[in-house]
Formats: sequence, C-alpha cells, structure tokens
Amino acid sequence: MALGGLENIGRAPELRKRLLFVVMMLAVYRVGVHIPTPGVDTVALASFFNNFKGTILGLFDMFSGRALSQFSVFALGVMPYISASIIVELLTVVWPHLTRLKKEGGQEGRRKLTQYARYGTVLLSLFQGYLIAVGLEGNALGPGLRIVPEPGLYFRLMTMITLTAGTAFIMWLGEQITERGIGNGISLIIFAGIVEGLPSAFFRTIEQISTGEMSAVAALFLLVGMVVIVGAVVFCERAQRRIVVQHAQRMVGRSLMKGGMSHLPLKLNPAGVIPPIFASSLVMFPYTMAQLINVEALKDISNWLDPGGWLYNVLYVALIVFFCYFYTGVTFNPVDVAENLKKQGGFIPGIRPGARTAEYLDKILTRLIMWGGLYVSLICLLPSFVSRHFHVDFYFGGTALLIVVGVAIDTLGQIQSHLMNQHYASFMKKGAPTGTFSPGQPRGRIQR
Repeated sequence: MALGGLENIGRAPELRKRLLFVVMMLAVYRVGVHIPTPGVDTVALASFFNNFKGTILGLFDMFSGRALSQFSVFALGVMPYISASIIVELLTVVWPHLTRLKKEGGQEGRRKLTQYARYGTVLLSLFQGYLIAVGLEGNALGPGLRIVPEPGLYFRLMTMITLTAGTAFIMWLGEQITERGIGNGISLIIFAGIVEGLPSAFFRTIEQISTGEMSAVAALFLLVGMVVIVGAVVFCERAQRRIVVQHAQRMVGRSLMKGGMSHLPLKLNPAGVIPPIFASSLVMFPYTMAQLINVEALKDISNWLDPGGWLYNVLYVALIVFFCYFYTGVTFNPVDVAENLKKQGGFIPGIRPGARTAEYLDKILTRLIMWGGLYVSLICLLPSFVSRHFHVDFYFGGTALLIVVGVAIDTLGQIQSHLMNQHYASFMKKGAPTGTFSPGQPRGRIQR
C-alpha cells in the first residue's frame, strides 16, 4: 500500500481540520463507553461476562469497544445500525418499492433508504435493549449477588431508552465523521473500538515473556508472523480482477463523444466482512444459548460446536463461503451491470453485449468468490490457532483484523485523494495569470 504524500498532511489546513474533527469525535465516543447504564452492579456484570468469551456476546462486545461488558450507554454499539442497513439492503431485492428507490430514485431515493435504516435502528435498539434487560434480571451469580439489584418495569424502560439513545448518538457521530471528517464514520467507530484493546494485549504479552509463560523466540516468531499476515491481508483486500471495457463513439446531444478504454474492477473479496459476521453469529448461537439457558439438548449441541473444534471450524468455513456467495449475489447483479454497459456503449472485447456479458461476469465472479471465501476463512480461523499454539490471551486475526485493515486502507486512500486534490488546486492556482487587463492599456500587455 503506497503511503507517498502522507508526509504533506501538515501543509494541508483543510485536511488537518478534518483529521482533528475525527479525533475529537472518536474521543467523545470513547468517553461514552465508560458511562455506565443505571441500575446495574458493574462488579457482578464483569464476573458474568468472563464466562462468555468466544460467544456472540463476546463478538458484540468487541464491536462495541468493550462497552457491552461494561454495560455503558453505548453497550449496543453500532450493531443495530449495521443490522438495519443490511436488512434494508436485502429488502431492496424482494420489495418492488425499495427496488425502485435504489435503481431510479437517485439522491432522493438513497436518502429515503438511509431514513428507513435509521428507523430500523431505533426499533432494533429498543428490542435488543428489552432482551438485554430481561436477560440481566434473570441472572443471579450467587446468594445475594445479582447483576440487577432492583429488577422490574422501571429498569427495563430505563435500559431500553438509555441504550437506544446511545445507539442513536453513535449513529449521529458516524454521520458527522463521514460528512465533516475523513473516511466512513461508522467504520472508524468500529475501528476505534477494536484497536482499543491493542495496548493492553501488548503489555500482557510482555508480562507473559517476563514471567516465562512465553519464550522470547516464540514471541519473535509470533511478531514476524503477525507482520506477514497483515501484509497478506492488505494484498488480498486490494486485489482485484480488472476487466477491460471498450467504449464506442456515441452521440450525446449534438456532440460526438470519443470512444476509449476503461476497466471494470472486481474485488477478490466483494462481500467484505459481512460473511464472517453472519457465520460467527450463527455458529456461536447454540453455545451462547447453552450458557444462558439450562437445557440439556442445548448443552449437547454446544459441546459438539465447541469453539476451536473440528466440527465448529468446518461449519464456520462452510457458512463463510455460503454468505460470500449470498451477499455478493444480493449486492452485485451481473445482468444489471451488463445492461448498464450496453446502454453506455461499452462492451468487453471478444464478448457479445447483453446476456453473454452477464454470463461472462458471473463466471469470473463465481471463481473470485470461491478464492475470496477461502481467504476470509483462513483469516477467521487464525484466532483459535494463535491462542492454541502460542497460549496468548488475546485474539489475532478473524473479523477484527479484516475490519482494521479494510478501514485503514479506505481512510488512507481518502487522505491521499484530499492531498492530491489540493496539490492540483495549488498547481492550477500558480499556473493561472495573476494580472488583469486595464482599459487604458494596449490589448497585448498585462498589468501586474
């Protein structure tokens, strides 16, 4: 990943303001993570969450920046907003009204879809807040030790309102970062929550080396392996198949547009981090429910799907590959792409426009998704491998690594775009004439 030009950030006042705004908004988010929700015994809650590592609750806790385990006002994080956005995206395939808004609505249609996602976020937050309140009320850790000292209707309403307001505020923070800062605001909030645990993981590893729990050679091997894996993830996330598209000459109004050549990029992993999130939620669900509900059948299923076991890993990989195909099929339609190319006068050399182009794109995409799904699966199996062979108490790899690398690449790309735009603007300003014609001067001379 090229980093050239980033040393010129100090010379770009507008970019500095945007970066400072992002830092301030993320600082506000991190402060909110430590504001507790009323009515909960935090000591008992911490003891309760120690039993849920490797479950859905642990996954949501990671995305919320440890706000869920502290049961802060931001305990739900951005997951309701992500879930609502995915639901709206899926509904655009089966609901004709939403399909028209997406394809023909333009800017107003996208604004409507965003508004529906916001309404869905509020409804999901209220529902999840109620479930969490009821779940915490029913968990007693021993005689006289309850997570909620005073359960009841008041606690449930307070929890629902507090957590929904916290999620709505995070959603607003993300939109402000996107509009007035750099990068995607929601992605940067998730990024900040994940990297928050890096310093403590580093110091715990140093402590393990000093106490002899981990040898220095193993730590060095782990460090080199992490660097290599991060480099491989960066390479794969930027990898794409560039399909050549030839554009014929065409009339636009009364002007003749000259034909040319462009590229249609198809990413190796077009579905992003959605497949591992869906797969993790499904495969962890029986284990999580067995921890919450004392049912013998659920305990048997959770024993079969023990995180790190062979059945768990096989099912996890199969679900990741399935959701890679499913989500890409929802968000990328080769038939629509082929029709748009045909309308714009574009064609793939050697491929007939229309149905043949759609078949060609579908064939290439199918192969890419298979390799992309296997790549994502290998990265998501890394945490169990690292924890088992190096005996570390932190996870490296998985969905967190994909999110961190993806957000970092996107943000650095936007920073470079701002720097490049400013460079061209400065170049044009310096190259423009600085003088003006004076009425009393000859036409051929410029007054400086």
